[in-house]
Amino acid sequence: MKKIVVLVLLVALMGTFFTGCKKDDQVVLNVYNWGDYIDEDIFDIFEKETGIKVNYETYATNEEMYTKIKKGGTQYDIAIPSDYMIEKMMKEDLLEPIDLTKIPNYANIDSRFKNLAFDPNNAYSVPYFWGTVGIIYNSKLITEPIDSWNVLWDEKYAGQFTMVDSQRDSIMVALKKLGYSMNTKSVEELEAAKNALIEQKPLVLAYVGDNVKDMLISEEAAMAVVWSGEASTVIQEYDYFKYALPKEGSNIWFDNIVIPKGAKNIDAAHQFINFLCRGDIGFKNADYVGYATCNTETMKLLDPALMGTTYAYPDNALVENFEIFSDPGDFINEYDRVWTELKAK
Repeated sequence: MKKIVVLVLLVALMGTFFTGCKKDDQVVLNVYNWGDYIDEDIFDIFEKETGIKVNYETYATNEEMYTKIKKGGTQYDIAIPSDYMIEKMMKEDLLEPIDLTKIPNYANIDSRFKNLAFDPNNAYSVPYFWGTVGIIYNSKLITEPIDSWNVLWDEKYAGQFTMVDSQRDSIMVALKKLGYSMNTKSVEELEAAKNALIEQKPLVLAYVGDNVKDMLISEEAAMAVVWSGEASTVIQEYDYFKYALPKEGSNIWFDNIVIPKGAKNIDAAHQFINFLCRGDIGFKNADYVGYATCNTETMKLLDPALMGTTYAYPDNALVENFEIFSDPGDFINEYDRVWTELKAK
């Protein structure tokens, strides 16, 4: 009898030991993403299906993400930068190549979002979301139709609108207003944009990030420069908000999934990318985030009323003069200077 008791205890202890080892040995995938840019409920689904735990951190700008990865120290397996930053990271050998044979759900990605200029061979990134930068406004408070960046220099709207707290995007607004490319490498054009933003600054309520939606809904702001997904989230709940795509042109952007150089869990990273490319998971994500999906299977699950809207899936004619950001190389120092001088005013 004592032998049986001892044996039972030994088996129990061994079970505890091996369970503990399994937990300690669990693969942890380190994901680095924009704030409020994924439905975090999908992490539990991924862990249940694969046994891989997701450790999640967020950043506010491409530049913040780039700086942290460039410096090293913190090891990320997944990041989700924008087009021009992917181009920059590729040039600087900061990304691992993507093995598309390990991502069968890549077949769900619409061909329109493949072979884009920043990653022409789809070698280092997989499409996530896309969209535009435009102007959202409360039509109860602003009754005139909005179709130009010039409205943001109109003194009658002083203190009623916000700009986006993003270097490239805010400078883009001024450049496009003036008729220049948002990828300019002309010091003179950049100086003109800086002066326009300095002229505008007394009219600006604030330069803001993720809290812009709350400011609009509470009517603290009547108008804002926003990424299209933020507009989509607000408009679908409050239909008196409108989204304008300025006639001077703007930014059409693409955020893609990448694996940073030196990632420790490359196989798990591929599993996670494949998971994100699933139609049903893509739907959960798109429904939560509000941005436009690149996934054809996800599109089938969306409300058809979204198609053709300015804020979600605009007609091609509305964005034909829009540009994709490119990496300015060393000229980024001039953009940095302009942004620093603007913020100091």
